[in-house]
Amino acid sequence: MRMKQFHVLAIAAAMACGCTPSFAAVHATKDQAVAMVKKAVAAIKAQGAATVYKEITAKDPQFKQNDSYVVVYGLDGTVLAHGSNAKLVGKNLINVTDVDGTPFVQQRVAMAKKQPSFWQDYKFVDPSTKKIEPKEMYCERVDQTAVCSGVYKP
Repeated sequence: MRMKQFHVLAIAAAMACGCTPSFAAVHATKDQAVAMVKKAVAAIKAQGAATVYKEITAKDPQFKQNDSYVVVYGLDGTVLAHGSNAKLVGKNLINVTDVDGTPFVQQRVAMAKKQPSFWQDYKFVDPSTKKIEPKEMYCERVDQTAVCSGVYKP
């Protein structure tokens, strides 16, 4: 019983000081996702796509926060930069579907062709829980690309 009380107190103390226990998932907020996309868009415009795509894919901290990261798609569905999985860069994911069969990359690209910015709902595996969870992706169109960052719904 004493050990259990110690653990509860340790967790409470860590949360009170703003620290997060390592076993607790820290999800990014919608504001953080929007801010990362805006930062990536500004960097792409200022420094050029090739430079920024490398930084995104190298997991530069300015393009990755908590469980959210920037990903850039060409409007054909090809991944141009990916802040979590470099192996996806260069792959065309246009036909990828979520667990419900929703072709979320195809939808994302179609939305990017029609509007300059948007939120999109889909389902994706949460790496902290290993469960399929509802997720929202914020995207902004830049030329012939969609610059995006997602968050898991609470």
